[in-house]
Amino acid sequence: MSTAQRLHARTLGWYAEHRRDLPWRSSEVDAWGVLVSEVMLQQTPVARVEPVWRRWLDRWPTPADLAEASPADVVRAWDRLGYPRRALRLLDCARAVVDHHGGQVPRDAVDLLALPGIGAYTAAAVAAFAYGDRVPVLDTNVRRVLGRLLGAEALPPPTQTRAERHRAEAVLPEDAATSATWNVAVMELGALVCTARAPRCEACPLAADCAWRAAGFPADAHASRRHTQAWHGTDRQARGALMAVLRAHPDAPPPPDLLARAWPEGGQRDRALASLIADGLAEAVDGGHRLPTHRPPAATG
Repeated sequence: MSTAQRLHARTLGWYAEHRRDLPWRSSEVDAWGVLVSEVMLQQTPVARVEPVWRRWLDRWPTPADLAEASPADVVRAWDRLGYPRRALRLLDCARAVVDHHGGQVPRDAVDLLALPGIGAYTAAAVAAFAYGDRVPVLDTNVRRVLGRLLGAEALPPPTQTRAERHRAEAVLPEDAATSATWNVAVMELGALVCTARAPRCEACPLAADCAWRAAGFPADAHASRRHTQAWHGTDRQARGALMAVLRAHPDAPPPPDLLARAWPEGGQRDRALASLIADGLAEAVDGGHRLPTHRPPAATG
């Protein structure tokens, strides 16, 4: 048995025993359900995504259903997942799928990448998990596992490199169906065992082959390039507080004093409201602000 075959067998065996029963992994979920899950899961924990994903798909089970929704409904349904511009990108994406692909999420990589808000990772995830194509899927968890396993790296670089992709392609199983399972298995291993801050090497099926472990767990070579995002007191926190008020008043602009109580610092409040308007997440009307009622057609290029 080759090294690659041993890695595949151990990882897939571990996954079969320890995989989480996440709804978007069901064989009954179509490409639209997979696409929605991948957009929601960006920078957001699974526990927060699952209930919103279920409600979203109950309400808009197809791209055509979502394409008819209003921006205000979409932003409210996004609830508190964070980064709510993703909700509007999904709306734009649904409209593009209806307008250019007959309402069916495309399979071709070029077509997927042309959809609004769909980048290389999401396109690969849809191709692999919805259509079973043989393509590497490199999220943060996969990058970390393969970096430690094959590159003796504590954590991957802040920006994905070509070398990482070549490494992932080199270890990808030849069989398409197996490669799709391998992708999600490595992702799960990174989420549950080979975590960023407290890896449980004693529980890892690949510990014996791990280059990082064999090298004595060297420190993060890219630590000086990493930037942690503050939250308390930032414009992001102000935007979130103001969005919560707007979502709670779907039929009319909330009284301005509610927005003032939600974020008392006037200059920052005005700046946050202006940025929400610029992002299409709010609009100014007589008497105050409200969720958007109109979103112009999105380009697909």
